[in-house]
Amino acid sequence: MTSIRDATTDDLRTIIQLLADDQLGKAREILPDDAVPAGYLAAFEAITRDPNNRLIVMEDEGRVVGCCQLTFIPGLSYRGSTRGQIEGVRIAESHRNKGLGCELIAYAINACRAKGCRFVQLTSNAVRTDARRFYECLGFVASHVGMKLDLG
Repeated sequence: MTSIRDATTDDLRTIIQLLADDQLGKAREILPDDAVPAGYLAAFEAITRDPNNRLIVMEDEGRVVGCCQLTFIPGLSYRGSTRGQIEGVRIAESHRNKGLGCELIAYAINACRAKGCRFVQLTSNAVRTDARRFYECLGFVASHVGMKLDLG
């Protein structure tokens, strides 16, 4: 049986492992040996302090097997509407294709509704064709062209 809740610092190591267990994450994440690297801790603290951010984990039989971050973005367009941004969605490889991704996204969408969001949006890297297909099956539409500038 699965459950979904806000993440705690005890979940951070597993979340980082989920982010790294991905074709793109392997190159950009640092798997912690013992201590969680300071950058991850600082980001976690900033997320949990901000009322417009939530870091969510999904558990299966007490083990974290999924995660995502929700950000609520107030805006002026659409008469001052708030948007829900879903990022960093991951399901452990051992638990994929079991409906858990659908369950996690449904939870995120309902959290956005509860916060009064007009839209829910997300980005997915263009090389993640399976992920894009998954989001399209859930009703997400590629209505905009996303662009990024790497400042690193």
